[in-house]
Amino acid sequence: MTPKPTTLKYFLLSLFLSLPLLLLFLFLFKPTPQNLTTTTTTTNLLKIRPGYTSYESYIQRQLNKTLNPKLRKIWTTRDWDRKIQVFSTFFHLLKKEGLLSNSSKALCIGARVGQEVEALRRVGVEDSVGIDLVPYPPLVVKGDFHHQPFNDATFDFEFSNVFDHALYPEKFVGEIERTLRPGGLCVLHVALDKRADKYSANDLYSVEPLVKLFKESELVRVRKVDGFGLDTEVVFRKKREVIRRS
Repeated sequence: MTPKPTTLKYFLLSLFLSLPLLLLFLFLFKPTPQNLTTTTTTTNLLKIRPGYTSYESYIQRQLNKTLNPKLRKIWTTRDWDRKIQVFSTFFHLLKKEGLLSNSSKALCIGARVGQEVEALRRVGVEDSVGIDLVPYPPLVVKGDFHHQPFNDATFDFEFSNVFDHALYPEKFVGEIERTLRPGGLCVLHVALDKRADKYSANDLYSVEPLVKLFKESELVRVRKVDGFGLDTEVVFRKKREVIRRS
């Protein structure tokens, strides 16, 4: 038995009219990746790069760089002394400015094979350690900078030149402020004038988003540097008294 022409006509008409509602429902209730549970910060001046379907896929991409045998060979041979010399120059200046001292307990975030840690120790800051997804004893211990493996208020000084690798900048900064002691210093080297490398998870175009992310700290200064493709040094000091809003 075939449907009557009139019945078929009304069926097709109702289907046509209901199609926009169906598309709207699918758009509004489109599922999101289950593992990206932390909100990301995206503005015109700080943009999170797309393409990560889960936190695990993000971590794997970072490991692809960290475990690259060619890069690790370069980091531990050709680049080793050169990077230590450059980092030492940065840290000597910070000591001269009174922002770093031999008694500081220091952390280097995203330290790879630890050139910056070695540089700190060579300029007299002996109590220094680095964290990275892959450890490099004795300079670098295993750690995710979104979830630092340290207690609150552990360090006097924290340094990083991998802010661009943070998928969640607010977590990256939040962990710094959590593990810094009141009055402690954080020094970041970032790229503002050019696009960061292919492993970066975000692109920063101004210091302004950083200032907003450091909710428990005050901006000390900003200056231009030449640090392995990074052009700006930003220094924050954690407030000695933090008034938390309810």
